[in-house]
Amino acid sequence: MEPLSKPRYDLIGQGYAQTRKEDPRLRDRILAALGPARTVVNVGAGTGSYEPRDRYVVAIEPSDVMAGQRPRELAPAIRATADSLPLRDGSVDAAMTVLSVHHWDEGQEAGVREMRRVATGPVVIVTCDPDVSGAMWLMADYLPEVAALDHRTFPRPAQLAAWLGGRTEVQVVPIPRDTCDWSLVSFWAHPERVLDEDARNATSGFARMEPAVVQRVVAAVRRDLEDGTWDARHGHLRKLDEYDAGLRLVLNMPS
Repeated sequence: MEPLSKPRYDLIGQGYAQTRKEDPRLRDRILAALGPARTVVNVGAGTGSYEPRDRYVVAIEPSDVMAGQRPRELAPAIRATADSLPLRDGSVDAAMTVLSVHHWDEGQEAGVREMRRVATGPVVIVTCDPDVSGAMWLMADYLPEVAALDHRTFPRPAQLAAWLGGRTEVQVVPIPRDTCDWSLVSFWAHPERVLDEDARNATSGFARMEPAVVQRVVAAVRRDLEDGTWDARHGHLRKLDEYDAGLRLVLNMPS
């Protein structure tokens, strides 16, 4: 595992914005969950994907590499971590974070509670349920190391709900086959992306693996694509328009 003397995405965030583009369908779900909130804190804001453009946003991002890829029309990101947000109690209408909580390490519980502390209205967390994502062909057949990592690092939705208190709704978010946000779980119908170094490196799952593990997986997927094994086992996925690979939207409202 890489050292954490600097923010993780300073180490693995190069080129992130090239393949991790905002999917308008997920963006619409996030905006709907935020409701009428006019002020929003985006925790782990990264390159700004899914950040509302029509509201006042406070972006929190510890990584210079990620913040440096934010479009100029977005507000600069404040360097801070989730577990110590530089905001007063109830100072924003809503809080959001997208595929970030699993990178907060020992600060996960504190960070989630901080989101609830500073927001008077909804807290919106986009995350993965590792019990579902771990069953996807990539993790189940080729990359059990990522499944194991995800089981250690992704809080289950029920755990998030317990930390947040109040009323929590967990929404299944199927991933469209044609999504432009190439997260690791978007590979469900695109095994060829495993062979694409840029696509791999923009996913924290691959980026956090030892080179020998990545080389093993790439070789195995290439072999199974060339001899037809992958399509014999999983080719039916190519015909689906969307698939539940574990992506979840957790929507919490205060009591």
